[in-house]
Amino acid sequence: MDLVELCSGLQVNPLPPPRERCSNVAHAPNRNHNLNPSERIQAIKNALRYFPKECHSELAAEFAKELDDFGHIYMYRFMPDTSLMRAYPISEYKTKLVEGAAVILMIMNNLDWRVAQFPEELVTYGGNGQVFSNWAQFRLTLHYLSTMTNEQTLSIMSGHPAGLFPSHKRAPRVVIANGMMIPNYSSKDMYDKLFAMGCTMYGQMTAGSYCYIGPQGIVHGTTITVMNAGRKYLGPNNTAGKVYVTSGLGGMSGAQGKAIVIAGYVGVVAEVSREALDKRHAQGWIQEVADSVDQCIELVREARKEKRVLSIGFHGNVVTLWEGFAAYTDRTGENLVELASDQTSLHNPFNGGYYPVQLSYEESNVMMNSDPAQFKSLVEESLRRQVKAVNYLCGKGMHFWDYGNAFLLEASRAGADVTKPDGSFIYPTYVQLTIGNVFSLGFGPFRWVCASGREEDLQKSDEIAAGVIREQLTESPSPEVEGNLRDNLTWVEKAMDNKLVVGSQARILYCNQAGRSRIAAAFNRAVASGDISAPVVLSRDHHDVSGTDSPYRETSNITDGSMWCADMSIQNVIGDALRGATYVSIHNGGGVGWGEVRKYTSHAVL
Repeated sequence: MDLVELCSGLQVNPLPPPRERCSNVAHAPNRNHNLNPSERIQAIKNALRYFPKECHSELAAEFAKELDDFGHIYMYRFMPDTSLMRAYPISEYKTKLVEGAAVILMIMNNLDWRVAQFPEELVTYGGNGQVFSNWAQFRLTLHYLSTMTNEQTLSIMSGHPAGLFPSHKRAPRVVIANGMMIPNYSSKDMYDKLFAMGCTMYGQMTAGSYCYIGPQGIVHGTTITVMNAGRKYLGPNNTAGKVYVTSGLGGMSGAQGKAIVIAGYVGVVAEVSREALDKRHAQGWIQEVADSVDQCIELVREARKEKRVLSIGFHGNVVTLWEGFAAYTDRTGENLVELASDQTSLHNPFNGGYYPVQLSYEESNVMMNSDPAQFKSLVEESLRRQVKAVNYLCGKGMHFWDYGNAFLLEASRAGADVTKPDGSFIYPTYVQLTIGNVFSLGFGPFRWVCASGREEDLQKSDEIAAGVIREQLTESPSPEVEGNLRDNLTWVEKAMDNKLVVGSQARILYCNQAGRSRIAAAFNRAVASGDISAPVVLSRDHHDVSGTDSPYRETSNITDGSMWCADMSIQNVIGDALRGATYVSIHNGGGVGWGEVRKYTSHAVL
C-alpha cells in the first residue's frame, strides 16, 4: 500500500473514479434512513462539505444513491484497497511526529479486513461500531496526523476531523468525542436520523477511539469471567467436562471460543453468519463446527464424557440451540449445560445486532430494511423464546449471566420473564457476578501494541510484564490481590502459546495501577536500550476501573444510586488529557447501546 498517497488528503483534482463495493468481504446491513425530503437533501449537503463546489455536481447524485441504497453515505469512491489495510510498522509512516504515526497505525489496525467486521463501511465490531462515518473523514484525518507538529492538537467530532488547533507539547495530540448528545435527544431514533445525516456516529467502545486489538481485546476479561464463574458455581479447579454455552463470533464476542479453551471448558458458541464463524474457525478461535443441533449435542456429550477441552461453533440461531438443549433435557432428564451467557449485539437489536429465530440470516437482512416494524416484532418474540428456554434450563441447574450486551435490558423491553417483583433482573450481569470484584481491587484491562509489528518485540514485552508481576508477588499482597496477580502471571506467560494476535502485535493484561506504572517504565527503558526495537502504544481501555459509567454493565454493581450518574468518565477524560495522554476519547454508548452509557479511553505512546 502506498502510505504516502494514503496520507496525502482527499484527491479532488481529478476525482478518483467511482468504486464498487467488494463482493468477497462482509458488509453492514442496509439501513432504512427514514429521512424526510428536506433531511435527505441536508444529508447530501453535509457529505458535500468536504469537497470544493466544482465537485458537487458529480458527487451529489452518487451520494444520494448511496444514502437511498445503504441508508448512509460512506463515500466508497474514496475508499482505499481494504485488502491492503493493516497496521504497518511505524517506521513506514512518513509523519512529522512519532505520535501521529502511532495513531495512524492504530486506525489502520481497526480497519484491517482480518480484524474489522465490515471494513468497507468502516465498522470495526458490534454491527455499527464506526471508526469514521465516511472515507473522506478517514483520509483527512490521516493527512492531519501526518502533518501535525508537537504544538498542535487534532480535534475529532463523531468522525469529523475539525482541524489542527494550537496547543503545547504536553497536550494530547488528538482529542475525540463520539456521539455526544443533548440528554433529552439521546435516543435510538435520533441516532438513526443523525447518523444517516452524517452528524454523529456510534463509536462503540474501541472502534471510534482507534484502540481495538482484535478479539484478544476481550479474551482476557472473558477468561477471567468464565474462570471465576466456575469457581463460584462449580467449585475450584472443576471446569473439566463442564459446558458453557453462549452466542456471537463477531468482533468482541469472537473471543469466547479462545477463552473457553484457556479456561478448560467444553463450550458452544452460536453464530448465524457463516462468514463470521468460518473466519474464527480459520483463525483457530473455534476448534469444531456443528451445522445442526443434533450434531452439536453429540459433540458436547462426547467431550463432556471424555472431560476434553473443546470449543464448538454452532452455525445457526442461538434460540434454535437453546430450544434444542431444553428439548433434550426434557426428553432425557439430563442437563448438559452448567454455565451460560449471550454476546449478541443487543445494543443494536433491530439493525443487525440480533437475528430472530423465525427468519434466516439473509431474510433478516432484507426485512430489517424493508419492514422494520415487523422485524422488531419478530426480534421481541425471538427474545421471549430464548428467555423461556434459558429459564427452563436454569430451573434444571444451569447458571446464566448477562454479558454486558443489553440482553436482559432488551429482553425485559420485549416482555420476557427476566425481572423480579421489584423490577431488578433475575440474573446477574457479569460485573455483578465476577469482574466487579476485580475492578474493586484496582485491576483492569491494560493494553499495549508493539509498533514495530515484530513478534519478537511482543514476546519481550510479555517477559517484561511477567517480571513485574513476579516482583509484585514478593511484596506480600492481600490474598485477593495475590489471586489476581497469579491468574495474570499465568495469562501473560502463556500468551504466545495461546496465539492471541489478530492484526497488530498487541497484548492485553489485567493490571493494577502499580503494575501498569512499573511495566510502562520498563517498556520505556527497553525501547531506549533497543531491547524493544520501536515505540510501544499503551492503551487505558474503556472497560477499565472508573473508565465507564454504564448502569447495566461496568457500574451495575454500584448500589448507592450513582450508577445512573456520568461524572466519572468525564473526569477521566479531562484528567488524563491534563496528565499527559497522547490521545483521549469520550463516547456516548458502548456495549449496551446509545444513550445507555458514557465511556472513556486514553492512550500514550512510549
